[in-house]
Amino acid sequence: MTFDADDWLILARCWHPVALVRDLGTKPMGVTLLDAPLVLYRAGDTIVVADDLCPHRGVPLSMGKGDGQTVACAYHGFRFGQQGRCVKVPAHPDNAIPGKLNLRTYPAVERYGLIWTCLRPDEAPPVIAPMPHWNDPAYQQINCPFIDIAGFAGRQVEGFIDVAHFAFVHTDTFADPENPVVPPYRTRLTPDGFEAEYRSTVGNYPIGRTDRGRPGFEWLRHFRVHVPFTATLEIHFPDNGRLVIMNAASPVSARQTRMFAPMCRNFDKDLPLQDVYDFNLRVFEEDRALVEAQKPENLPLDPTLEAHVMADRSSIAYRRALRTMGLSQFFTA
Repeated sequence: MTFDADDWLILARCWHPVALVRDLGTKPMGVTLLDAPLVLYRAGDTIVVADDLCPHRGVPLSMGKGDGQTVACAYHGFRFGQQGRCVKVPAHPDNAIPGKLNLRTYPAVERYGLIWTCLRPDEAPPVIAPMPHWNDPAYQQINCPFIDIAGFAGRQVEGFIDVAHFAFVHTDTFADPENPVVPPYRTRLTPDGFEAEYRSTVGNYPIGRTDRGRPGFEWLRHFRVHVPFTATLEIHFPDNGRLVIMNAASPVSARQTRMFAPMCRNFDKDLPLQDVYDFNLRVFEEDRALVEAQKPENLPLDPTLEAHVMADRSSIAYRRALRTMGLSQFFTA
């Protein structure tokens, strides 16, 4: 295991996304969360999340076949259905099936086009990070493809909420290299983390758009951080436009993150989705290079281990919120 054992126990009580709903068809899907191999499969109208291991002879069920109702192990054809129950043993079709053959399962919740689960549900509050406007009929809902990052989820989330890097990292997508100043802003604690409203003249239109300049317009970026690894950014565009981006960083391991980015907006709803996917990928690719290069790879929660400036208020608040969860050992190593 790549996590400190105590930190793993804390993170396992939280809800994390593991896949896009649309990516799960009849074929079983193997994913990893917190170093734990999982299998996802459809059983009628429900989605099953289970350990990716057949209890008979230990073959990954993600190697098997599904039919939309069950999943069959590739080794001996044992078939599993709803709630991970073994429903068929081909070698003994008329015999009773022992309960020991049932899978160890975890809850599955579909929200924002993602499949969320929790590895220690008996100790977890039923809280998944909220996303503003997702259920508003005036908004278009968008599910961008996930992005894999060879870095720690905490570092990736910290980069998402950082407002001082725009002028140096995102100059090929939306930022202005001549506008690096970060105006003062404050953070506010919430029950699940914190939020911050950041106002500046840095726009969010893609570079090259003829109407991207709005002299005198003050852009508002409203960050809402839900610990440990989810944040939303609501951007206030001209003409009452709103764009909400969720940064849901799934900790595959302590050194690997699968980042999901559901979005919704109330403008440009007739434009091709592929344009949104492409632009989103370009922005996060710019971030990826920096996150993967950071040292230490983990996120130091001890404030004395890295230097800070006023622009880092959100980063400081994020680290403080993680400390309140009891996380410390892995992150300060």
